[in-house]
Amino acid sequence: MKYKFLTYLFFSLSVMTVMSSCEEEEYAIPTLPQELQNDVIKRTLGPNLTGLNIEFAYAMALPKSMGKLVSAEVEASIAGAETTYLDNKSYYTNSSGVDVGIEVGSKSVNSGGKTTVTFTKDTMAATLRYFYRIPTSAKGKEVSFKFSATASNGQSVTYNMGPYKIAEMDMVLDLDVKDSSAAYISIEDLAVYNPTQATANAAKIDLVYLYRAIPNITFTHGLVAPSAKTYLPNVTLPAGVNRTAKVQKVWALRDFHLARLQYGIYIDDLDFQKLDLSTAVDYAINLRAEAGTWVETADGKYRAYIYINSINNATKSAKISIKRYTMK
Repeated sequence: MKYKFLTYLFFSLSVMTVMSSCEEEEYAIPTLPQELQNDVIKRTLGPNLTGLNIEFAYAMALPKSMGKLVSAEVEASIAGAETTYLDNKSYYTNSSGVDVGIEVGSKSVNSGGKTTVTFTKDTMAATLRYFYRIPTSAKGKEVSFKFSATASNGQSVTYNMGPYKIAEMDMVLDLDVKDSSAAYISIEDLAVYNPTQATANAAKIDLVYLYRAIPNITFTHGLVAPSAKTYLPNVTLPAGVNRTAKVQKVWALRDFHLARLQYGIYIDDLDFQKLDLSTAVDYAINLRAEAGTWVETADGKYRAYIYINSINNATKSAKISIKRYTMK
């Protein structure tokens, strides 16, 4: 009986302990800090490329009884390109999920690495978007940002973001290629040349674009090194165009920067550095829209990824976009 009583007592105490530990704490409304506050989020994803934006959302607020916002500023450790700006609209998301902007200040002014908005509306809370256009001078370097806001009561706050590595890649979008005319591709120049231009730049021509509809052979759209004569049927190359290249066809590698589709895939500097093309050939045929090719130039100086944005069998043409990395 004594054993049963102790067992029951232990069980009862255990239940009471569990019940007491599960009791909810009384809810209390959080106390609003009586000071100016700020916060920042980075909105863009993927590698940071020269010529593209790094976008941030900068939020700042203070209690209404304490005054209003006077100014907001972002200072970049490397001055952005001319189109860098801090939006003078404060954004909120409506019930339909749409971002709505309300103008709260004058248009931003750039001075060196600083970008400033002066508030023109009486407001104690705002979220401004900052668009840093990456300059060529930042390539391969790191850039940091200091966000700051001031209020009419003399208070100020700051928020540091970064550093962020700027990619060493270069990129070009939406080049038009066409069989027999705009058909000669230079990875070094990130350009497409016609036969006359190709002759003048023969040492830089890495690939020939062509379209062929051959009975019983699947050929269609191709990117072929000038050295691959078997895969250049009825093509007379411009004088001096004779380089080889390593070419490897890829399916479904829809880099977001190049494709601008919904897929969250990014090719970065490291992908080019780690790329193994030791078994690559010098041609890629039967290319389709949203396919691509890895390429290494004959001298090993450049590696590139060429994405096929679209194709047109009727006009024997295509639209391509390229990311290129200079090997060290």
